[in-house]
Amino acid sequence: MAKIHSPRHGSMQYWPRVKAKRQYARVRSWIQPTKDVLLGFMGYKVGMTTLMGIDTRKTSTTKGEEIATPVTVVECPPIKIAGVRLYKQAYKGKSVSKELLFKTDKDLARKIVPTKTHTGNSEIDALNAADYTDVKLLVYTQPRLAGLSKKKPEIFELGLSGKVEDKIKFVRENHDKELPVSTFFKEGEFVDLHAVTKGKGLQGPVKRFGVHFKNHKTEKGVRRVGTLGAWSGQGHVLYRVAHPGQMGYHQRTEYNKQIFKIGSKPEDVNPKGGWPHYGLIKSTYIIIKGSVAGPQKRAILFTKPLRHRAQETVPTISEINTNAK
Repeated sequence: MAKIHSPRHGSMQYWPRVKAKRQYARVRSWIQPTKDVLLGFMGYKVGMTTLMGIDTRKTSTTKGEEIATPVTVVECPPIKIAGVRLYKQAYKGKSVSKELLFKTDKDLARKIVPTKTHTGNSEIDALNAADYTDVKLLVYTQPRLAGLSKKKPEIFELGLSGKVEDKIKFVRENHDKELPVSTFFKEGEFVDLHAVTKGKGLQGPVKRFGVHFKNHKTEKGVRRVGTLGAWSGQGHVLYRVAHPGQMGYHQRTEYNKQIFKIGSKPEDVNPKGGWPHYGLIKSTYIIIKGSVAGPQKRAILFTKPLRHRAQETVPTISEINTNAK
């Protein structure tokens, strides 16, 4: 009989294992510079399915053959600009010097009650690029355009690429427009995904860290660690000892996930009766290779990649399995 090998898992890279503060991710590092001005976008996870296509990669062992690839569908209705944050250099990095909130529409009013409403272009035109070191956008989603039952949007900060005057120019030109995903992301390019994982609640050390069961003659429980370690020296239990605690609902980042397709025809991917636990896609969607963190309907923030990777071709799609799971 083969040896059952299941070592204890639980990387110390992710510590402490606490719940995320909110249901969608926060990004603190933005790549600079790129050709595209907008450095991120947000969509809603629909589910996973299988894509059948002809492999077009030059060095692949299955070149020219039909392959099946697991993919994730993310619905991406257009986002809109809620405001702009202007940063100045401070003693310990950049700090917000000024924040402008634009005219509030019905969607944004469900989320915030602005203290100051911008009604024209005078304040934007009066901005001087020399007074600031960075400019970032406050944008919000439009879930009512997606196949969701919710109407309250997510509002979050997005980085911009280029010089400060280029960023201010982008704000002046687009502060009252909808921003579609197809304008800033292309098929075949790689993106970084930022999301909050599925929540598992309070779990013990067996499920949380993969420790082994103790034998049947143990005195103090089977599903717990055998020793908490020596405490004669440090006077407390070391944090490396496996303990019960929060599992899941953590903010995580996946690097270099490839976009296979950006589609504007929902009928091409909508299964009969809708996607399980999601419903029908109603707006623009993207298909990403592999899995994506989080459950259905979770907001996924994807950004331009921090770790450069050479461009790769995508399969010539022949069929998308609509029997979604």
